[in-house]
Formats: sequence, structure tokens, C-alpha cells
Amino acid sequence: MKIDIVTLFPGLFAGPLQESILGRAQARGLVEIRVVNLRDWAEGRHRVTDDYPFGGGGGMVLKPEPLFACVQALRGPNSRVILLDPQGRRFTQEIAKELSRGDHLILLCGRYEGVDERVRQHLVDDAISIGDYVLTGGELPALVVTDAVVRLRPGVLGDEAAPGKDSFERGLLEGPQYTRPEEFRGWRVPEVLLSGDHARIARWRRGQALWVTWQRRPDLLETADLSPEEQKLIEELRQGTQPDA
Repeated sequence: MKIDIVTLFPGLFAGPLQESILGRAQARGLVEIRVVNLRDWAEGRHRVTDDYPFGGGGGMVLKPEPLFACVQALRGPNSRVILLDPQGRRFTQEIAKELSRGDHLILLCGRYEGVDERVRQHLVDDAISIGDYVLTGGELPALVVTDAVVRLRPGVLGDEAAPGKDSFERGLLEGPQYTRPEEFRGWRVPEVLLSGDHARIARWRRGQALWVTWQRRPDLLETADLSPEEQKLIEELRQGTQPDA
């Protein structure tokens, strides 16, 4: 897989792309991530990439010419061009899985008051927002999308089954996790996790995942992929019954 990130501030990506899972995936040749400076595609001595909006108003708008020139140079037959933009569809784990099946992503980092509307209408294939809040630009969202997508690619994680256990994979949050020591400041690890009974542990974890989701994100339960046993547990939670600690 190849990911091109088009930005006015390439220095923002130097550290994150070299560390942890993203760094290892690139070192192993599982993904190629390139950071492209949009100014390289701007014309004139000053390489201007933005201008005042027609009709007045504050702020600046990214011009269409450098974005079109850049994307047309990068785009191939299997490319997908995505604008990181607050007006885009809300990024989810399902969208991450959808994007991870592609061959080439071109991520355009918006800035200032946004991009010329002709970019949205005639250049990009999709627009994505990572949440309803304001950021300085699309660089942090591009990193979020890149991380979420790359970790789903085959071979990137040591445990191939790991993505299926993550929060949101089945529409539920992940339950609590514990490690050594068994007792810390008087707080003990739940006995079931020390029992060695894998079936019992699995049931406990399912119950805890439902409980945590019920407490913290009950909205997720409306669309979660629940088994009949889990649906029964949800009904018990609604009636006030808590899962075993």
C-alpha cells in the first residue's frame, strides 16, 4: 500500500511517521508513506498556495491550481483522493477498514478557511472528518487516518487476530485489562483472570465489554453486532443487573 500526504507543513510528520507501528511497517516494506509539500506545486517565485476568498470574509482559502497539479501528478489508476475536512463524513473503524483495502491513498490536508470548492467538487473522491472540533489544519487528522489504516494491513501487527479484538471492531468498547502485580495498593486483579479457565475468562471479558460500553457509550449498543447471549446480557443490564466483577 502507498499513502501520499499532501501538506503545507511536512515537518509535522517527521517524528510520528518514523516511530512505533508506522515506522516498522515502512521499514519492512509493508507500506510506503510519502509526505508531499504542496508548495512544490505552486507557481511563481513566491510559491503562493492560498488567496483571499471571493465575496469577502476573514481568513485565506487554498487555491485550486497547486492541489490539482499535485494530485494529477500523484494519481494512478487505483488511487483514492481524500480531503481531510470538517465537512467530511465522520471517521470510524468501518471507514478505516474500507480504506485499508485500497492500494493508494492521497490525503489532502486542508488549512486556513478550507479549500476552493472546485477541489471538493472535481478533484477529491471523498472527504473525512475525525470529529466535531476545530483543528489548525488537516495534518493531525491525516496522521490519525494513516495510523488507523496501516495497522489493519496484513502483516503490520504481530498478532494477525489483534485488530478483531480492538474497541469498536464489533461496535463495543474493550473491557478492562490488568497486568502484574496481582495486588497494587490493596486493589487486586479479578480472580477470574487468574483462574486459568479460558472459557470463563472469555465470558467475563464479553460481559465486561458490554458493561463498559453500557456505562460509557450506550449509543454504540444500538448498532453493535451482538450475539443472542450478549443481547440477553444487555437486557439484564437494563434491568439493573451488573456483570460479575
